[in-house]
Amino acid sequence: MTSDDVSVDDKVKRTRDLLSSFYSQDASQISPPANTTSRFATLDTINTTSFDADQYMNLLVRKSSLEGLLQRHVEMAAEIKNLDTDLQMLVYENYNKFISATDTIKRMKNNIVGMEVNMEQLLDKIMSVQSRSDGVNSLLFEKREHIEKLHRTRNLLRKVQFIYDLPTTLQKCIKSEAYEDAVRFYTGAMPIFKAYGDSSFKDCKKASEELMTVIINKLEDKVSSDSESIQARAEAVMLLKQLDFPVENLKSKLLEKLEQFLEELDLSKDINAASENPRESINEEIESDSIPPLPEVPTREFVEAVHAYHVIFPDSEQHLVKLMHDLTTRHFEAAKQQIQEQISSAKLSNRLRFIWTDVLLIDEVLPEAGLQDFALEAARVVVKQYVTSLFSNLLQEISDTLLQIHKDGTGEEYPLRAALEASKNALIQGSIKVLSDTRYLLDEDLGLILKSRDIIINWVQEGFQTFFNQLNDQLLLLTGKNVPTDKVSSGLVLVITELSVFIERDASTRIVEEIGSSLLGGSYEYGGSAFVPAEIRHTFRSAGEKFLQRYVSMRTQRISVLLRKRLTTPNWIKHKEPREVHMFVDLFLQELGAVGNEVKQILPQGLTRRHSRTESNGSTSSSRSTTLRDNRSNTNRARSQLLETHLAKLFKQKMEIFTKVEHTQESVVMTIVKGCLKSMQEFVRLHTFNRSGFQQIQLDMQYLRVTLKDSTDDEAAVEFLLDEVIVAAAERCVDPSPLEPAILDRLVQAKLAKTVDQGPVAS
Repeated sequence: MTSDDVSVDDKVKRTRDLLSSFYSQDASQISPPANTTSRFATLDTINTTSFDADQYMNLLVRKSSLEGLLQRHVEMAAEIKNLDTDLQMLVYENYNKFISATDTIKRMKNNIVGMEVNMEQLLDKIMSVQSRSDGVNSLLFEKREHIEKLHRTRNLLRKVQFIYDLPTTLQKCIKSEAYEDAVRFYTGAMPIFKAYGDSSFKDCKKASEELMTVIINKLEDKVSSDSESIQARAEAVMLLKQLDFPVENLKSKLLEKLEQFLEELDLSKDINAASENPRESINEEIESDSIPPLPEVPTREFVEAVHAYHVIFPDSEQHLVKLMHDLTTRHFEAAKQQIQEQISSAKLSNRLRFIWTDVLLIDEVLPEAGLQDFALEAARVVVKQYVTSLFSNLLQEISDTLLQIHKDGTGEEYPLRAALEASKNALIQGSIKVLSDTRYLLDEDLGLILKSRDIIINWVQEGFQTFFNQLNDQLLLLTGKNVPTDKVSSGLVLVITELSVFIERDASTRIVEEIGSSLLGGSYEYGGSAFVPAEIRHTFRSAGEKFLQRYVSMRTQRISVLLRKRLTTPNWIKHKEPREVHMFVDLFLQELGAVGNEVKQILPQGLTRRHSRTESNGSTSSSRSTTLRDNRSNTNRARSQLLETHLAKLFKQKMEIFTKVEHTQESVVMTIVKGCLKSMQEFVRLHTFNRSGFQQIQLDMQYLRVTLKDSTDDEAAVEFLLDEVIVAAAERCVDPSPLEPAILDRLVQAKLAKTVDQGPVAS
């Protein structure tokens, strides 16, 4: 190794020692154990305090090549240079700090020298002030002692004068009934009477005791008097207790008076009470709801009396707690009674505010009663009853509106439409009123409401769910569930049908929006909510279909009864030759006209689709008419042709007669017409006709064919059913010979002309 290398190693070692001494490295953390042998040495030991250069070089020569040694030499030279640079910077920085510290110490030394002089001057002044103060105190000591002695004498003279004047003072208190002042004066003089009552103030003591006996008697009379208020009685007992009078015998009497006062307390006077700062009303009802001022209810007097009783008799806590609970219970019972009388939300809010004020007052004087929790539970019961009453009133209002419908729907222009609009308005406006009344309560700053806000909102949502289920049940009753159809108004059923559709399509969505905006402050959350509009829509979708089918059944049954009477009354086997269309056809058309008038008021129009008769759609009118006309001279051949007609029906294109009733005017009327014609076909099958009877049926059906042509949207189905009635009559006829076409047309035209002169029968 060269001399340059040795000098470098010395420099490195010196630098390492300086850094180690500056940072105070813990040798135990960086030094290997003393018993470490050379065989465990590594190249990393260069950074420890126990570094052995010879051992390190031997190890480095053994493990490294010449190129590696040269590379290591270059790296170490660079590290040494960096350490020198760091050391210089460290020395410069610490030198600047030392200079700054030296300057600071010099300035402190100069300041302290000046402070010592000032402190000496201050001490001299303090000593001077103290000496002068001692001189003043020594001069005024005798005068101060004299003044204090005179002051004590003056106070003693006042007390003596007060004792001598006490009988006179007590007499004045008795005259003015200032018993509280009398007791205070006497108890203040008691220490003097005990010390000097048998010597200096003997006469004063005796006179005062005689007067206090009078006062005690008056206080006892006051406790027993029914004309005195409960507060005055409690104050009298407290004064007697201050005089060490045995008041235990008055305990039961006063408690009885408290119970009697509670029974006589009239809590119903505030039924129209208004709040101190009434807000602006939120709907027209509240705006028009005049609320007169609240009469003064003496609950505060009662609470103060209870507090006094509790102070006098501390062991009476259990009885007083029961009285407070009874008072609060009576408050809420009065609220329940008001709810049954359909109280407004403003009045209920004022009632709850009045109750909460009393609860807080009682809680101050008797916290052991725990009235806040008790009142909170009772208030929840009352508010839930109020919410339930809102929905009950809404349900009743809708029912009353629907029951105003005239049974026949006559005598008034568009009565069904007015009833429908009234029921829709009752539903929507009533629901909005429920939400606005609830919102009014929630917006009030009431402790009883704020703690139950989320619960009340959930009750309202549950109320809507229950309300719609009850409304569905009520509509089922109004439409005559399990009741004969002749006992129910068909117009009412039709209005209820459209109301159900309105609830399914519009009302449920509108109410969801109102709940979100009024109670939830935003959009309605469906997840986990008590009100499920999807269930309501499904319920009323199904109900609307049932009610519409109910209407169709009612009208079809009514007309079918007329048809049955018509076909049952005459003797068809002896029927005379037809001269004109039978009167039952007019009745049939009148009933259809009534149906059309009802559905036009309530149901919407459907898409226009008229099915006309063609030979390709399975019509049999031409073949049947031709067959019957060609065989009027040969009965056997006519029957053979009827058999051929039935066989031809097997190969016809199938015609769908009875389809699902749609919620349109045309579908309802068409379904009723089809049902009536089908019933007529069945009635015809039950009778036997002669030729004239068969021809009468043919004439009636031909007239219906003409009159129903423009009033139905499925002409093909109507003509098919009319043909079925004629075929059924032909099958039951002994001589199925039809009328001549000219005669048939002449009779039909005559009837049409007569109908035009009299006015249209069917719309």
